[in-house]
Amino acid sequence: MSSNTTVLMNKSMAGAIDQARMKFSNIVNSRSYTRFNQSQNPDGESSRVEVKLAADGEEEMDGTELGPVQHDTYTRSSRSMPWNRWKILVWVCGVLVIFCVGLLIGYSVHHKSESAPCPTAVSAIQEVPLNYPPSLDWSDLVTLLNDKLSSKAIEKKLGELSQSDRKAGSFLDNKLADDIHDNFTQLNMDPWVDEHFVKLQFPDRSKPNKVLFGSTNIGSPNGFLAYSETGRKEGRVVYANYGQLSDLETVKNGTYRLSLNGSVVLMRAGKISMAQKVMNAAKMGAIAALIYPDPADYRNLSKNTDLYGHVHLGSGDPYTPGFPSFNHTQFPPAKSSGLPGILAQTITANMAQAIFKKMGGDDAPDRFKGDFPSYKLGREGDNVTVVVNNNLADTKIHNVFGVIKGYVDPDRYVVIGAQRDSLSLGYAKSTVGTTLLLELARVFTELKKSGFRPKRSIVFASWTAGDFGNVGVTEWLEGYWASLDRKAFTYISLDGVVTGAGSFRASASPLLHTLLQKTLGKVKSPGSKLSLLQSYGGVLPPLLKTMQMDDGAYPFLAMSGIPSVSFSFVSPPVKYFGPILDDKAHLDSLTNKKVVELSVLAAQVAGQMALRLVHDHILRLDVTKYSDVITNHVNAIIQHVDALKNNNVIKTESLSTKWLNAAKSSYSRAAASLNTDIGNTDLNDMEMCRIINNRIMKVEQNFLSPYVSLRDVPFRHIFLGDGWQTTTDLEKYLGDVHENKTSFDIDQVLNKFALLTWTIQGCANDLAGDIWSLDNEI
Repeated sequence: MSSNTTVLMNKSMAGAIDQARMKFSNIVNSRSYTRFNQSQNPDGESSRVEVKLAADGEEEMDGTELGPVQHDTYTRSSRSMPWNRWKILVWVCGVLVIFCVGLLIGYSVHHKSESAPCPTAVSAIQEVPLNYPPSLDWSDLVTLLNDKLSSKAIEKKLGELSQSDRKAGSFLDNKLADDIHDNFTQLNMDPWVDEHFVKLQFPDRSKPNKVLFGSTNIGSPNGFLAYSETGRKEGRVVYANYGQLSDLETVKNGTYRLSLNGSVVLMRAGKISMAQKVMNAAKMGAIAALIYPDPADYRNLSKNTDLYGHVHLGSGDPYTPGFPSFNHTQFPPAKSSGLPGILAQTITANMAQAIFKKMGGDDAPDRFKGDFPSYKLGREGDNVTVVVNNNLADTKIHNVFGVIKGYVDPDRYVVIGAQRDSLSLGYAKSTVGTTLLLELARVFTELKKSGFRPKRSIVFASWTAGDFGNVGVTEWLEGYWASLDRKAFTYISLDGVVTGAGSFRASASPLLHTLLQKTLGKVKSPGSKLSLLQSYGGVLPPLLKTMQMDDGAYPFLAMSGIPSVSFSFVSPPVKYFGPILDDKAHLDSLTNKKVVELSVLAAQVAGQMALRLVHDHILRLDVTKYSDVITNHVNAIIQHVDALKNNNVIKTESLSTKWLNAAKSSYSRAAASLNTDIGNTDLNDMEMCRIINNRIMKVEQNFLSPYVSLRDVPFRHIFLGDGWQTTTDLEKYLGDVHENKTSFDIDQVLNKFALLTWTIQGCANDLAGDIWSLDNEI
């Protein structure tokens, strides 16, 4: 038989086999999007029967999964009357007989042609799996995760990474980045590197910064505050406690009536970030700020301990606000609005005490006092000179990534990240987190080898320049923010996950509260039958705190609208970790040498949250939690408005909260409707699951105000962000009017009401689904 004849016969048989396989596949995999009974409604349509909704706490079962579906349209299939069971069986058997006969003929023809060499011979037919391999069930998966987490591996890696400091952009920082890249390569995680060219500020060791009281040299501190203005300024020193706005107003507008224009404000560390303190002082007209650790707040610190930080009230490179610091970008010189524009410097407790000894004026209020013998507010003639000689350096930085790709929706991913840089050893701040990042990458790779088939992808990210205000994180977000909201659905931060023992603190998007609570309820405390949640009180709310701007997860949440979570084992009261003290010895003393044990627990918490997010058919993001958040803020605004009307504040009669309240109700209905849709959905229907997940993923992003500029107001989130667009800003303004601290501007309030209303209503509309599902009440 000629080779051409052989090829034609093979092709013919392959076509017949493909047709048979296609018919068989259609029968076996035929499915509908909803379940119906056979009774007819008066209009002739089948009546719908709801699929059982899994109870809270029940685990979703992994059935056989279909391949990824990229389209986002949903068309309910029509159904004819059900086939007779015997007819279906006969049809299936007939197709199988045809398939087997065709396979035997094809094999016979192919076998006869093997002896004759044929360069165009068709290779043997290979079965292509219709479904991706089934994953392990949830309980087995969690058990495997816990078994594969190795305390010995964590202890070894902690020792390796704690040997040296890693200033952002330095040789050691870049070497660690290379090591992480190599590690991801060995794990077959397809690693890549993201480069940025940013401006970082460091002290000039040849011209040290210094502080003088009159002509007396107070000292030249080693600590510094990045992004301070440079130069030399002299002014009257005024003590302002923690530098909160209430503290500054007490000094300026209270009994003391001290002018802060042209002053040097002395503040103690704590309560709020250093950047907030400096910005508050700048708003009051100060020309310089000094920050020190008071022994009353930091009893574990030596009085000669230096503090480090930055003054950028924002995140990322402050000289490329709102856009990424890529080398190829060409922009005119710019500065972030979060730069205070005044000199700022940290000093030691001993230096602060030396200043207090020389200060006169009124005694400070009792709430301003710490452990020094004397606290004065300052008097005319108490002049302090501040000299800052920091250098601004163009620095190349690297973020490193690796990925474990999903099998159903590989283009959707949860990001697990950790800062690796530090101004010194950074044991608690970055070493522990980087260690757990590498350990979790190893464990998830091992899980995959053991049969784990994640539906979605997991991206592991190592950031740098975190000590300068989450620079590495923010530059990456700015570079890819246009697509991240449609792909990244959660960020889990590993920064500072162990800073003590005895208590637990977490900051998270409300969408993640339920998942966090359930995870803490599953992770067991060492040597106890109690879960972590039970060990720390049994309920989540007391463990939660508002996410702060210096949190590594904050840019994801407030700038990019990606649900985020950070958490930490802490020692009550929370201790300060400056770079000088952030080493193994101090963390061991605070945890009673349980760093490794607590690190394993932290890895279990982060790992189980990530597993749940990539394992289940429907994303475990609880949209109903925002109903409570919206209700609380709207009720607070209504109370403020009612108080103003009761006080007969002029023009408030035209102020109505009707539409804001209606938007609140729209969101609650949309969230409840989504849960109903989930309950009525066949979870094996991958297309419908993807559509529902799309609705869930957009919630956080839709709370970013569309009415403000990303460049001018980077943290646009109306509930968790920072700026005039937030609900808290409106509440504070109305409260200040009520207390006669400011005048009432009806146009400003009406504008804010309108923008808040339509931001909430827009989120509700998107959550509700298709345009015909909207209630149209507003």
